[in-house]
Amino acid sequence: MCYNSKKERVILLDIIRPYERRCFYYETDKMGIMHHSNYIRIFEETRVDFLRQAGKPFEEIEAAGLLMPVLSVSCEFKRPLRFDEPFAVFPLITRFNGVTMDVSYRIISRENGDICAEGKSSHCFTDESLRPVRIKKSFPDIYKVFADRVGIEAIKD
Repeated sequence: MCYNSKKERVILLDIIRPYERRCFYYETDKMGIMHHSNYIRIFEETRVDFLRQAGKPFEEIEAAGLLMPVLSVSCEFKRPLRFDEPFAVFPLITRFNGVTMDVSYRIISRENGDICAEGKSSHCFTDESLRPVRIKKSFPDIYKVFADRVGIEAIKD
């Protein structure tokens, strides 16, 4: 932590970049577009990548005995991705209270900048018996990863 010239608290965070890849052939259907079920998988890939970039990989969180089950997930399709089309996913933690968290996602085509899909997922933090956990006191380092990044979207480049 440091302070700027106005003596305001400034938190230095790792730069989070969007999750990027291409649409794989096996993800497409007979119409040559990404099957709708794969967008939910992409959201999960994005969360795993986000945590790795934030310095707290999923494996570390689970090794500590903390789980993050999905409570709900939704996706609104704008324009389909096609085979081999490059895309980027911009995650954003929209709500976090130490027990539950909401994440939003925007999938953008890297070919033309079109928004292809937007979605959101809700999660809770539990122990291995799936009992809810308040992580602020039990897992302060993990709490900080999420609390510091509420409302901060991956950089646009």
